[in-house]
Amino acid sequence: MPPASLSRSEGNSLFPIVLSIVAGAATGVLWAYANPIQLVPGVIQWRIFAFLPPLIGILLGWRSGFICGYLGTIVWSLLAGTFIPAHSLIVDGIMVGLTGLVPGLLVNPTKSPLDRTALIKIAAICLVVGLVMVACVSASLAFLGIFPYWWAVLYLGLSDIVPMIVGTPLLVIPALKILKSAHPAGFERF
Repeated sequence: MPPASLSRSEGNSLFPIVLSIVAGAATGVLWAYANPIQLVPGVIQWRIFAFLPPLIGILLGWRSGFICGYLGTIVWSLLAGTFIPAHSLIVDGIMVGLTGLVPGLLVNPTKSPLDRTALIKIAAICLVVGLVMVACVSASLAFLGIFPYWWAVLYLGLSDIVPMIVGTPLLVIPALKILKSAHPAGFERF
């Protein structure tokens, strides 16, 4: 049997699902409590862990990336006291989920090596998906009367895009090595 992956019949397909849920919950907690720089106090902080959804998407698969981003947003908004049902469950949750889904769809480290070109591609994907996410979330915040659109674009762009385009390519290779050493038989991406 090839060491890259095991079949679903061998019970290995649950690993990325469980890990994505754990990562989503951890992401929300980290966003709520481990972001020291407040850009807009109480509302927008510099999310130094914004790289987690795209990282999980690339390592564990696009569905896992979406779960991590969506669940992270819900956990964060509940812990931070900023939960707004229409915004958090629909716009913010889905758009942040897409920051994990899209990189997971476009980059698969089991099919192509993570060389310098792949890392640049990851940064570019994070930039584009981050810009789309920021534009949509900012529009939702402006529609709800919470923030003017361009202020939201500025602060959310600083908050999320910078850590995604720096952190994801920087950490994907070490994280892949850790996953491979923890699960040497491999697993199926979800």
